[in-house]
Amino acid sequence: MSRSYADMPLHYGQVPPWLYQRMSKLGVAIVEAIAMEYGRGAVLQRLSDPFWFQALGCVLGMDWHSSGITTSVMGALKRSVNERSKDLGIYICGGKGKYSKETPAELMRIAEHTGLNGDLLVRSSKLSAKVDNTAIQDGFQLYLHSFILTSDGEWAVVQQGMNDATGMARRYHWHSPTVASFVEEPHTFIYGANQGQIINITDKLADTTRTGILQLAQQGPEKLLPEIKKLIMPSHHDVRAKDVDLKRLGSVLAVAYEKEHLDMESLLLLQGLGPRTLQSLVLVSEVIHGTPSRFEDPARFSFAHGGKDGHPFPVPTHVYDETIKTLEVAVQRAKLGNSDKNEAIKGLAKASKQLEQNFEPNNNFEQLIERERRDSWKYGGRTVMGKAKPPKPASDQLSLF
Repeated sequence: MSRSYADMPLHYGQVPPWLYQRMSKLGVAIVEAIAMEYGRGAVLQRLSDPFWFQALGCVLGMDWHSSGITTSVMGALKRSVNERSKDLGIYICGGKGKYSKETPAELMRIAEHTGLNGDLLVRSSKLSAKVDNTAIQDGFQLYLHSFILTSDGEWAVVQQGMNDATGMARRYHWHSPTVASFVEEPHTFIYGANQGQIINITDKLADTTRTGILQLAQQGPEKLLPEIKKLIMPSHHDVRAKDVDLKRLGSVLAVAYEKEHLDMESLLLLQGLGPRTLQSLVLVSEVIHGTPSRFEDPARFSFAHGGKDGHPFPVPTHVYDETIKTLEVAVQRAKLGNSDKNEAIKGLAKASKQLEQNFEPNNNFEQLIERERRDSWKYGGRTVMGKAKPPKPASDQLSLF
């Protein structure tokens, strides 16, 4: 079983209401689109992939590299998905701090309505938390526990711990179809960088430890955690060229602004959408339809709706709203048997991937960010600091000379 490790700098603060509401709307639309196209299990499978999860947080407008993605995304999804649980067959329990302790009661209530084994679900929830907080002693104290399940009984866990001494967070992902045992390599991924020696009695190499021999506690993580794939989120707030696959980003922009590789039918179905909204929709399309290898550079997805801290640019609320509306209409039409718009959105990801094969990126990355920031006011750009303003005329900028 493969594992991934990455660091996320601890960020504090709250998500402003204007963004949280949009995150909830777009988040549930993405979940519904995935469930409708690939099944409920696919939603849980994606949530248990830390790279996809980080990309989802970016496309929703969260700070691209921070620990806040976990708490905010799960909070927004719990709010919107649970309102639609009866239709979607997906439920989200737990949360941050005191809300994590409510998970058992929430699971028992769901079990009463669905006929699922509530005791077994509660046991799975408690054991996953116990393993990550006690069996894996890596210096991170859990403060968030989210348990996601379907009406079919499949479940996933997303939980996160913090290390105040280092100012870093670590996210853990579980997915029930891959859990053969709670005491031997149960995770799909552990999302966090090595902070020194780790005691992990769930590792296969720790079988003798589980029977009472604790010698493995003295061994380095390279022996305890084989097949590690690292994703280290940097501490810098700005998005830099090295954080993004420029070839993939370039193909997104080419599809949006030049409409290359889009068939005539897709162009007609998406008629009326400007290139800036198409840019967001291409990235949203990839979140819904992309394969796991497409999320190795989650920072790229921040070019859909920016970030609340202004990096790589302010959140374009007008574009965000148009993206939500377009996706919601596509999903509703598909539910009524008319999947034309849904297929057109799906085609955006296909077109971007096709164009990428022979695409040669230029050196205009900084100019792209500058253009987004310069035009942000046109799209209703906002950050936690306020609304974006039009750039001052050149005469004003030179008034001191």
